[in-house]
Amino acid sequence: MKLAGLHHITMITSDAQRNVDFYADVLGLRLVKKTVNFDDPTAYHLYFGDEQGSPGSILTWFEYQGARQGHAGAGMIHTIGLGVSSPEALDFWAERLAAHGYESSRGEASLHFSDWEGLGLELVVTDDGNAPLRAEHPEIPAEFAIVGIEGARAYAPYANIEETLLTETLGFEHLLAGEYRLNGETRTFYWGYDQATENGRPGAGTVHHIAWTTQDDEQEAWQQRIAEAGGYVSPVMDRDYFRSIYFREPRGVLFEIATKSPGFAVDEDPERLGEQLRVPKMHAHLRDELEQTLTPLVNPRTRAKVEA
Repeated sequence: MKLAGLHHITMITSDAQRNVDFYADVLGLRLVKKTVNFDDPTAYHLYFGDEQGSPGSILTWFEYQGARQGHAGAGMIHTIGLGVSSPEALDFWAERLAAHGYESSRGEASLHFSDWEGLGLELVVTDDGNAPLRAEHPEIPAEFAIVGIEGARAYAPYANIEETLLTETLGFEHLLAGEYRLNGETRTFYWGYDQATENGRPGAGTVHHIAWTTQDDEQEAWQQRIAEAGGYVSPVMDRDYFRSIYFREPRGVLFEIATKSPGFAVDEDPERLGEQLRVPKMHAHLRDELEQTLTPLVNPRTRAKVEA
């Protein structure tokens, strides 16, 4: 039994349209699903990724309109690493971000910046063999496009001490102090802890949870393994596009293990992903009300089709 890799990372935003403008237009990801939060159907839940919405490419957001700005602290992810294929891609992104009003700082093989709500992002040149997971955007050449999510870093106490839940239970490799690698069945993912200096504040621009991918028939076995390791793990929950279990790892980060199936095309034509509001089965009776009360969103891809 082995995790396949990353599935998705979920954040909080205060403004769904500005979120779409940044991630689906500036960064060129595809809006693959426009739906609502299972626990609060009055709030949008937006999914962005590659053309198919593949696990390993997916960034998602819960919208809480007007939510106050948050900041990362102990037990919270503070930076997400997005892959690009070459140093020349970093040059392209530095120019594109600047043209849209976003500052960045260049490393030897990386580019650091923040989104409009302060979420820490890093473009990194990939060298781990992950298959590219690209979206299409008319202003972004394929050779410079984002190719998937490569890693994430969290603040934690005792950051340099090996976390055995990662290594002994979940199958991560401990590289050195605070640094780990998940050599998944299909993708590699880098995970790191940095020493916490303060408590965080959940809110706009912060990460809610991170999800790993499992084969569909192994999820209950993962549930049992985590419980046997002393973790408090949730029942299996149906999220329409995958099934999920949740638990907090010992440093405080909320983890999810999600299945590969049925995927984002289960209720939408693959060519039309993200174009219409999709309401979870459990909230189907609220569709008419939600369509009237949710703020309409402009999808850059749909707008481009209309303008063409």
